[in-house]
Amino acid sequence: MTSVVLAILSIGMYLASALLIIRHISQNNLQRTPIYLAWAAVCAHTLYTAQAFLHNNGFNFSFFSTASFVAMIVALLLLMAALRKPVEKLGVAVFPIAAVMLGLELGFDDKSQALSTHGWAMSSHILTSIIAFSLLNIAALQAALLAIQDQQLKSHPPRRFIQSLPSLQAMESLLFQMLAAGLFFLTLSLVSGFVFIDDLFAQHLVHKTVLSILAWIIFSGLLIGRSRYGWRGKTAIQWTVCGFILLLLAYFGSKLVLKLILHR
Repeated sequence: MTSVVLAILSIGMYLASALLIIRHISQNNLQRTPIYLAWAAVCAHTLYTAQAFLHNNGFNFSFFSTASFVAMIVALLLLMAALRKPVEKLGVAVFPIAAVMLGLELGFDDKSQALSTHGWAMSSHILTSIIAFSLLNIAALQAALLAIQDQQLKSHPPRRFIQSLPSLQAMESLLFQMLAAGLFFLTLSLVSGFVFIDDLFAQHLVHKTVLSILAWIIFSGLLIGRSRYGWRGKTAIQWTVCGFILLLLAYFGSKLVLKLILHR
């Protein structure tokens, strides 16, 4: 099966899964079919990425390829979390984004930035960075839903989608689990960067390094505050979103400017 066919199948199944979730939520009857479709979409997405890896003799980390890979990891992590907690409704946001990112990768294919020129050390650094970003991406989405859920429960009868979500306590528990896992991989990413990269504060890396360290401080502070002072609610939401924005700027900000605006 060609890579283009795999990508198209994956995009279609991502979108079908999201539409079925929306339909089942409106009927207050969530079934397993959307989850099966999402698993099939992630598998097809993974096969497409594997074929691209073999074709390029390494991972391709151009802007859209990286965004697509991150979206695939986010979708996979969400499906794994859904095995233990009823969080599959987050697929309403995650699966369409994965479909769009894969479509953009397919439409703007740039094989000029494969990872084959780097050794295992740099590969480890980049991959741990991507896993960290993916986990903290889910945490940021979780925080946004928590804010909406909390606001609607306090102000007026919540909409059906909010009613279909797990309880605030379950959502908050998953948020801190994702934060802890994301912080672990972010720590590995920073440590591997300091060990394996000659000058992590070089001109082309300094903003990424500083923003990533600031995000690490925010997430670490939040987890310590949760453990020692019981921080939760708005404090957890605000800190999570701030830390994620810093990571978003660190990982994609400069690449977006250079590739899409300056065409470098």
